[in-house]
Amino acid sequence: MKLTSGLGGQLTVDLGALARNWRALDKVSQGALTAAVVKADAYGTGIEMAATALYAAGARFFFVATPDEGSAVRTSLPEAHIFVLDGLYPGAANFYIRQNLMPVISSMEMLEEWLAKCVERNEGYPSAFHFDTGMNRLGFRLNESVAVRERISRLGYAPQMVMSHLACADVPNHEKNRTQLALFSSVLNQFPGIPASLANSAGLMTGRDYHFQMVRPGIALYGGRAVIGRKNPMANVVTLHAPILQVREARTGETVGYGAAYSLSRDSRLAVIGHGYADGFQRSLSSNNTRPGGKVFVRGKLCPILGKISMDLTIVDITELGPDIPKPGEGVEIFGPNISVDDQADVAGTIGYEMLTSLKGRYSRNYVGNGYLQE
Repeated sequence: MKLTSGLGGQLTVDLGALARNWRALDKVSQGALTAAVVKADAYGTGIEMAATALYAAGARFFFVATPDEGSAVRTSLPEAHIFVLDGLYPGAANFYIRQNLMPVISSMEMLEEWLAKCVERNEGYPSAFHFDTGMNRLGFRLNESVAVRERISRLGYAPQMVMSHLACADVPNHEKNRTQLALFSSVLNQFPGIPASLANSAGLMTGRDYHFQMVRPGIALYGGRAVIGRKNPMANVVTLHAPILQVREARTGETVGYGAAYSLSRDSRLAVIGHGYADGFQRSLSSNNTRPGGKVFVRGKLCPILGKISMDLTIVDITELGPDIPKPGEGVEIFGPNISVDDQADVAGTIGYEMLTSLKGRYSRNYVGNGYLQE
């Protein structure tokens, strides 16, 4: 592939695939509203473009992490319903109200500040309540559910939604899933008639018991693997190409990269790629003579990374291409339809989420599939 920018790597985001993924998940979640999680710059794809495509596909409810992310979505989608997962930042209630953002309230302190603002303005501004059912992250403790209900009952306030988050949904048979489901159901007894949400991407795929009134897919929208041990059914959304800067010949016994970590056991042809850990390509994808590293896709073949990944450069063995020698400026696929983000993540010892949200490197962005309104 010849890169079109001529200035470095190229990140291609297929908005049509993003829209198709949302529609596919919406079919699975029949009877429940399908929201879209667009935090962390829509998992590295660009929050404004991704949110607009998802809205066109049919999404009306969006989840962000921070109020500034919510503001970015609001600018693009004035009619969207936007929840802020981090909750109410202290002293920021007026900002949420101006931007029509709904905090996901997770503590008594947050609740009191939000209710005080509602009383001050004589307006029941919407929010969601988050209860911790087993992660020990954000969330009211389970034993606070009665106190929360009694507090809002005195003011006649009701949340838009009650929610929690699954810790082990990527392993569908994990016993903690059923435990959290039971604990969440017990919380809901305190809030009759209030819509509920528990399922992320993996929870959505695990079973309808977890769907309630709204599901909140994230990673699956962007083509990432949500469930461990299953074939990923989602369409590829993100493709990253990086340019070959130089092709060079190297001899048996010569070493490659920093620390002389890889010693060549044969005469080799190497391609030096303009892409490194400063571009979000994890250094843990490096290799040595006892540990294989990651691979990239070059001219129809997977080619291994040799030695340590540098800040700006990665060295790849292209010997197996034979006489089919790529030229400087040609792009190699870092991940995409031929080598998935999860393939790279598995080798790096991380998850596709981290690979995608690390996409802040030195490359141009290219959006395709703008006909996402079409089925």
